[in-house]
Amino acid sequence: MTQKEQLNSNIPHHIAIIMDGNGRWAKKKGLLRAIGHENGAKGVQEAVEACTEIGVKYLTLYAFSTENWNRPKREVDALMKLLVNSLKKEVASLQKNNIKLNAIGNLDALPEKVKNELLYVIDQTKDNTQITVTLALSYGSREELIKTVKDISIKVKNNLISPHLINETVISEHLYTKNLPDVDLLIRTSGEQRISNFLLWQIAYAELYFTKILWPDFRKTDLFEAVLNYQQRERRFGKTSEQLS
Repeated sequence: MTQKEQLNSNIPHHIAIIMDGNGRWAKKKGLLRAIGHENGAKGVQEAVEACTEIGVKYLTLYAFSTENWNRPKREVDALMKLLVNSLKKEVASLQKNNIKLNAIGNLDALPEKVKNELLYVIDQTKDNTQITVTLALSYGSREELIKTVKDISIKVKNNLISPHLINETVISEHLYTKNLPDVDLLIRTSGEQRISNFLLWQIAYAELYFTKILWPDFRKTDLFEAVLNYQQRERRFGKTSEQLS
């Protein structure tokens, strides 16, 4: 029986992935880091196909963090060029497979060409319904939370929100992810075991799964393995096992 056949009906609604290890993959092979990022596109394709096959409705990929702007300019430029080229090539495939593209983060920080291409693809796929694939670009969770606090504060100052009515729902509605459900399963590749400023609010009750596989080597079977692991866990949300049963 394959991993996919072992899966039960408890499929995570929203999977988020920290796609780590492109640089190390390239270094192991004596290649430029940019080549590692190019090969990482295969991991993205495999993850999207796997999620679509098993019925995951939301997939969020950590593609470029606010901290990544501090990397060497040559690498950043290569990443931005790769992103534009990938978006151009994937429009037809996204449409064919009924995939909706979404993006979160400080998109205004992106180069104009990248932002325009991204917004074009988002608009072209906005009516697709099979799965929503969200790219976290120029994204940092602390920056997101700071922006949220500022936005809510301005509304309080202008008497649009009463302070005593601020709750989890109000905060969630002001995040970049306001149109997305909370994350059920967070996957990180490359063996690192940290969150790296990714979706700190949204993963409050997510199951965490770490694998040593470098992102360019990530395949469908690896995602199925993560979901199988997820299905073996008991998600109690503060309750006892007896309450759940």
